[in-house]
Amino acid sequence: MKTPLNSLKRQACALAGLLCLAPGSAQADDLASRGRAVFEQHHAAVVTVQLAMKTQLSFGGRGESGSENRSEATATVIRPDGLTVTSLSSVDPSVMFNRFSSLMGDAGERFRMESEITDLKILLPDGTDLPAEIVLRDRDLDLVFLRPKDPPSQPMPCVDLEKAATADVLDPVITITRLGQAAGRAHAASFERIAAVVRRPRLFYVPDDTITTTTLGSPAFAMDGRVLGLCVMRTSAGAPGALSIMSVQADTQAAVILPAADVLKVAQQVPARTEKTGTEPAADKPSPP
Repeated sequence: MKTPLNSLKRQACALAGLLCLAPGSAQADDLASRGRAVFEQHHAAVVTVQLAMKTQLSFGGRGESGSENRSEATATVIRPDGLTVTSLSSVDPSVMFNRFSSLMGDAGERFRMESEITDLKILLPDGTDLPAEIVLRDRDLDLVFLRPKDPPSQPMPCVDLEKAATADVLDPVITITRLGQAAGRAHAASFERIAAVVRRPRLFYVPDDTITTTTLGSPAFAMDGRVLGLCVMRTSAGAPGALSIMSVQADTQAAVILPAADVLKVAQQVPARTEKTGTEPAADKPSPP
């Protein structure tokens, strides 16, 4: 029996559509396969930082209110001895609060927030928690470094910041995050696209605004597995006297990927551990040029 002409046309159109979709589908599968390889290579070095913190708000130098709460943040182990880095904004709310207050003119300057960490732990993927301490902060780059109070019994999985990659506009990168307690603190991976590369006054990468599971403190990797950098909050000095916190946020802050080389330069300033006195007191360090 002969097939009607219209039916042949429909079959031809359907076949052409499948042929058009096939390359895109194959590329997507290849991207996912390469992404999973990067995830398997590095996810063990991505940990959770759990902290308890006391905060107090003051107005004009007088304490008004105080509270104590617990929070968690994603962090990245960068040395076998347990040295770990994350975004300072993700663990210390006073950093962003005081920065915004200073941009709101005379009224904002009178509001201040003080914070004190009362308990700090690194939660490993196997469920182990390690008491930790902060060893260095860099407010300009939004970085904070911490490590276990006692040296780990064996080398910890870590991301090698010396084997760093670069990226260009529209390049895909992979970020790895640890989810919250409600999701079992599982590791999650996301694809991000580089929307912009800012070179002055300092190099950093701006991901697009697609909503993903990426959080501050997440490491970002190129498709070949080399580390690109760390997700932090970039803040610039906006025009003082803004009308509201929301307008200050929109004009002066953005989540960016700080290059691994910059993170490494600051990490090299971490005080050495000593046997008798432990770690030197945490200090604020100026960003390297």
